[in-house]
Formats: sequence, structure tokens, C-alpha cells
Amino acid sequence: MGTILIISGSPSPSARAGVLVRHVSDELRGLGDQTRLLSVRDLPTVALLAEDTADPAIAAAIDEVAAADGIVVASPVYRAAYSGLVKSLLDLLPSGTLAGKAILPLATGGTQGHLVAIDGVLRPLLFAMGATKVLAGHFVLDQMIADEHEGSHVRPLAAAALGEVLTGFSETVRRRRPAVVPLVPLTG
Repeated sequence: MGTILIISGSPSPSARAGVLVRHVSDELRGLGDQTRLLSVRDLPTVALLAEDTADPAIAAAIDEVAAADGIVVASPVYRAAYSGLVKSLLDLLPSGTLAGKAILPLATGGTQGHLVAIDGVLRPLLFAMGATKVLAGHFVLDQMIADEHEGSHVRPLAAAALGEVLTGFSETVRRRRPAVVPLVPLTG
């Protein structure tokens, strides 16, 4: 079992990226992982933008990132770029915080043209931030996520494809997690 932190760059819980994040959390828990959600929008805005790492909420967020075995970075895509919320948090991480962790970039967007944001922008950013194991990202079209009028859920076709990605991610997190070897008392 891995501890997975889901970093959400969604502007609201009811936005499509917010619906996706809830779905991802439920799926990973179903695979036996412990999940924690870090919604960047809930961090104190002034402290986040001022890069005030002494602020208790900001310090706690950084500690959560450092403690996670795996990280999902979920963001809506606007004009072929990830959310500024995501970048604001990543900029605060001390060097080496992402090293050795399995990281899965996820994005939502209105057209297939937004797909390039994962491989062209988000994955390179994560590597530049010191990540050493960034998995191939996964993109979900906005139309594959039902809005609140339809019950806020990931549509079955998208959920099936995402399920395969999350299963692979969960397995990667478990393989990368250091094994805990029980101590055996010496008898003599």
C-alpha cells in the first residue's frame, strides 16, 4: 500500500478537474492505496503567492508532498498550459522533494489540442523541479466528465481508460516504496 498525495489545481470542487480528482482518489483507495488531497485553491492566497514557507498551511502542504510515496498532479489546461495554482505550489518545494517519487500528471481540457500540455509543459516542469520518475500523463476531455447537472462523474469510457492508468501508477508506487523489513530478534 502506498501513500499517494493528489495535488489539485482545480479552481473549484465542482469544476471538471475537481470531479476528476475525486474519481482518482476513489479509484486509488479501491486499489488499496491511502490518498490525501491537497487542493491548492484552499491554501492561503497571500502566503502562496508571497512564497511564505513559514506560513503553517504552506509548510504543512510542503511536508505532505515530501512524505508522499507517489504524487498525482491534476490540472485543468487553459490555452495549452497547466493551472497557475499548480505552478505556485511546485515553486515552493525545496530542491529534491520530488526525487524518487512516482508522479502521475493528469489534465482536463476542452479539446484534444490541450493534450500537448502534459508532455510539452507539465512533465518537463516536473523534471525541472527534480522529479526522477514522471509517468506518461493522462488527459481527459471535458466532455468525458459529466457536470453537476448530470451527477458529476467521469463517464464510463474515460473511467475505464483512467482505471488502467491508475492501476499502473499504483503498482509503480508500490515498487518504488522502500520495503519495510521486520526485525527478527536474535536468540542466543
